[in-house]
Amino acid sequence: MPNFNFLLLHVEDAAASATFYSSLLDTPILDQRPGFTMLPLRDGVTLGLWGKETVEPASGQSGASEIAFAVADKAAVEATHADWAGRGLRILQPPTAMNFGTTFVASDPDGHRLRVFAPPAA
Repeated sequence: MPNFNFLLLHVEDAAASATFYSSLLDTPILDQRPGFTMLPLRDGVTLGLWGKETVEPASGQSGASEIAFAVADKAAVEATHADWAGRGLRILQPPTAMNFGTTFVASDPDGHRLRVFAPPAA
């Protein structure tokens, strides 16, 4: 089986998205070129931000995906929600109890969904 090590988002502006994710995730920019940027995530996984106008083969769209971030518990969901709302992220769903745990959803500047969740307490 191939090794998953790269998440690629098609974005409106790779440089602006790099600034957004670098600040949000408190991570450095690894590589930045016109229309493309890479940032480290964790465990060898990299986030690539590719300007939608230069994607080959062309996709012509941005904002059509969801990235999920697991946190320890409901308190961490609520703290992350408060932090991201304070940073001005658009909140699509406030902290909500669902069958898989507590979650909220925000969006990045391109409309990609950013879901934060904690499994239900055991």
